[in-house]
Amino acid sequence: MTWSWLAVVPITLAPLAAINLLSRREPAGRLVALAIPILFGLWLLWIWEVVVVGFDVPRILLPAPSQIGHQLVAQAGMLWADFQQTFLKSVLAGFAMGCGLGFLVALLTDRVAFLQRGLLPLGNMAGAVPVVGIAPIMVMWFGFGWESKAAVIVVMTFFPMLINTIAGLAAADRMQRDLMYSYGAGYWQTFFKLRLPAALTFVFNALKINSTLALIGAIVAEMFGSPISGMGFRISTEVYKMNVDIVWATIAVAAVAGSMFYGLLALLERALTFWHPSYRAEARNR
Repeated sequence: MTWSWLAVVPITLAPLAAINLLSRREPAGRLVALAIPILFGLWLLWIWEVVVVGFDVPRILLPAPSQIGHQLVAQAGMLWADFQQTFLKSVLAGFAMGCGLGFLVALLTDRVAFLQRGLLPLGNMAGAVPVVGIAPIMVMWFGFGWESKAAVIVVMTFFPMLINTIAGLAAADRMQRDLMYSYGAGYWQTFFKLRLPAALTFVFNALKINSTLALIGAIVAEMFGSPISGMGFRISTEVYKMNVDIVWATIAVAAVAGSMFYGLLALLERALTFWHPSYRAEARNR
């Protein structure tokens, strides 16, 4: 046992030394910036494996990464069906409807003053409503299919988009608006040339927040009623069967899907808001 631990220690410390060396490089390129979190993630998985195997932790409490990886391969067909049911059907549909509706209502609210005083307090109150409270209601209203999960996501994503878009539309200061008015620009010209570009960072903040909320909402809603597939359904049923490694495999799929969704939105934000001062400052610091 002593000799095995002596072999583990250098393997554990080597990635930390590599991460420390890469972190000291100036300037750090994109490949280096990407390699550091990957190495750190692999190091965490290695520590997880060593602790679980070395201390003989029961699988029912915490499976090792190797066991979870085995289930990812062995149950690939089932996990893909769950991914389709939860992400491709419920999450994308609910996210598009909730964010789109929130954006359109924000444009209407910007034109109608009394809606700001009526909707914004409701938005703050709706943000405090737990998803476990609305999920059973939506399942009763829309059935056990993906439609009820999409409805939960719409409720969860509508108000963050509404509030952020309204704040973004108000980001252009009075002097900039007066300048557009002095040029003879109308409401829509000012909106597309000044106010919408200024609001893009706020809109993308809402999109990135909602990408996480949408996935959480769909998984929680599936626990209250779902067809025989879906990530939330899989988690709830496999827990009762004590198949914790499958539960962790499902969580891994959800984490990867959510991270990629967030990353795509971040790339789109960078492409559309490259002119923002924060990106220029980041480029100067490299």
